[in-house]
Amino acid sequence: MAQDRVLSQDEIDSVFRRLRESGPDNDTGRKAQPYDFRRPDRIAKDQLRAIHLLHENFARSLASSLSAYLRAYVVVNLVSAEQLSFMEFTQCLPSPTSMIALGMKPYDGSAVLELNPTLVFPILEMLLGGSGKATARISRETTEIEQSIMDGVFRIILNDLKAAWMSVQNLEFSIESHETEPQLLQILAPAEAVVAISLEIRIGESVGMLNIGIPSIIVKMLRQKFDQQWSIRRSHATDAEHERMLRLTLNSTLQADARLQGPRLNISDLLRLEPGQVVMFDFPVGRKLDLLLNGKLKYRGEVVHSGRKRAFLVSELFQPLA
Repeated sequence: MAQDRVLSQDEIDSVFRRLRESGPDNDTGRKAQPYDFRRPDRIAKDQLRAIHLLHENFARSLASSLSAYLRAYVVVNLVSAEQLSFMEFTQCLPSPTSMIALGMKPYDGSAVLELNPTLVFPILEMLLGGSGKATARISRETTEIEQSIMDGVFRIILNDLKAAWMSVQNLEFSIESHETEPQLLQILAPAEAVVAISLEIRIGESVGMLNIGIPSIIVKMLRQKFDQQWSIRRSHATDAEHERMLRLTLNSTLQADARLQGPRLNISDLLRLEPGQVVMFDFPVGRKLDLLLNGKLKYRGEVVHSGRKRAFLVSELFQPLA
């Protein structure tokens, strides 16, 4: 048989006292995490994601620009975008290497751009007429003449970097100085935070890293710009914005090629041809030509005369198979 019993105030206080003494989760000292004041303040994760996306676009643009400049197949992949102290950033760089301090107008302060020697010397060889397939690994400082040659490559990189940042802020990147030893580049305090962007570049058989360090204080100053960028991306484009984009692209140029594409003939077979031999291409007489815009098939038609010039008469739009 159950019995009703009322606890006294002393018994209630004793129960709560035992709970406080035995409950480790109530110990605020155990929940606290140590904080190292030498560590830099962290930037927001959404802003870091935006920087990651921004430099993914930069990697694609840089691959195209370097391929055209070096006349070689170049692949650029974004490896990471994270926040480090300037000391940690420089300790991750090889020595010696090729580094430049970058001005970032209209903001004060400097960024850092480093290109691994495993890329610098193959690029120099290609620019000087070689194949860039040197088997021996060169580990030395670049000379002043080599640095002046590499300035052309750095300007291409900075031009694409400026274009990538244009959606956030119009930054004017400029080369302020060259350095070969990371520890001697005293543009930031060792404990000052930087946003470190690492990209892998492949040029034929040569593979190396391109590292960029941007002061976190400048990135934090652009926080509102990043927020505006994401709000614009989330919104739907209006008719006025479509018209503006059309006006901006009206002066763009495209490379148009009219081709009769089909079977190909090897050079060796071509050189062995003799008078009287017939080469069969299997093309009907009335077959339409292909019109390629920037290397992509868009239209079909035929070549005609327009006054004293040749023109292409479009007869149909190319429809790729789904």
